[in-house]
Amino acid sequence: MTTWEYATTPLIIHNTTAILNQWGEGGWELVNVITGPEGGLVAYFKRPKGDN
Repeated sequence: MTTWEYATTPLIIHNTTAILNQWGEGGWELVNVITGPEGGLVAYFKRPKGDN
């Protein structure tokens, strides 16, 4: 059975591609992007544990 670890990060609108590419290079898969409680975007990532 796969076990997962999760992470969140704010997305800066003018630098979104670089932020997402950096997380992807670390083995993280983008799961969702939502508007946070203060109005900014928040990205949710997951990856199998042990892939760091």
